[in-house]
Amino acid sequence: MAGLRIVFMGTPELACVSLAALLESSEFQVVTVVTQPDRPKGRDLKLCPSPVKSLALRAGLPLLQPARARDEGFIVQLSELAPDLIAVAAYGQILPGSILELPRFGCLNVHTSLLPRYRGAAPIQWAILNGEAETGVTIMKMDAGLDTGAILKQEKTPIQPEDNSESLHDRLAALGARLLVQTIPRFAAGEISPKPQPADGITHAPKIKRQDGRISWSESCLAVWNRVRGLTPWPGAFTFLPDQPRSYLLKIWQAETVEFSGSAGEVLRADKSGIYVACGFGSLRILTVQTEGGRRLSVGEFLAGHPLRPGVVMG
Repeated sequence: MAGLRIVFMGTPELACVSLAALLESSEFQVVTVVTQPDRPKGRDLKLCPSPVKSLALRAGLPLLQPARARDEGFIVQLSELAPDLIAVAAYGQILPGSILELPRFGCLNVHTSLLPRYRGAAPIQWAILNGEAETGVTIMKMDAGLDTGAILKQEKTPIQPEDNSESLHDRLAALGARLLVQTIPRFAAGEISPKPQPADGITHAPKIKRQDGRISWSESCLAVWNRVRGLTPWPGAFTFLPDQPRSYLLKIWQAETVEFSGSAGEVLRADKSGIYVACGFGSLRILTVQTEGGRRLSVGEFLAGHPLRPGVVMG
């Protein structure tokens, strides 16, 4: 079905991939882009556009940035656009029923998990944190709940040992964009019937907070390793090293599990091959680190300026 009038709603980099895919297809006419208002960033708190806004401006697309999706004036503007469908990818607000019911084909959402697992704001991070072997993308027809809409299409992808949330994000963004542009025409043509989500297997993925990055060395080395992978690049897994006059924060960018044993948090060995830290079970070999306010360093570079002796306890 050619020429579907699409309103696209999204905010971060992940959403840009889906918007770009829609723009590249001759089957869709993206009539307007909706994204979050500009937010203050950096030390000077300068207002910055979302990645989706930047892409929309480069593409010369009409743009709306309502403070709240429930604002009556915004809903009137959407209605006047007469969209056939609203495509949503990580927009950042729950849409009211008045928007969900506005397009004749409803609102379709790109969600980066295999629903009903990992409903919520951070499905990519929590899939790695919980040691999942695979994840994927769901295209769903949105309803009034939080990621509870009926499933139109799903596709899986394995979570590799070398994956962190950044690499998995990029893979799922591409997968979601491809799945979206494949699904919309078939759904509009009546070739795909929405299927309710299963009642079993529901899990949630709440928003990640900075404090979630703090490592508890009493956990197994596998759990700590997953925290490093799952929270790279933000907020990053971190620990504290004792020093005078006070301890300092050490962010861990890359690590691997090893079978050494010792007291939880104890530095067992520190040389160019890595910093070996005991966990509740097994140990972590730290390979790349960053001090607060510093740059990312290999362990060899870090130890040249911050020598560590075995027996030091991280916490």
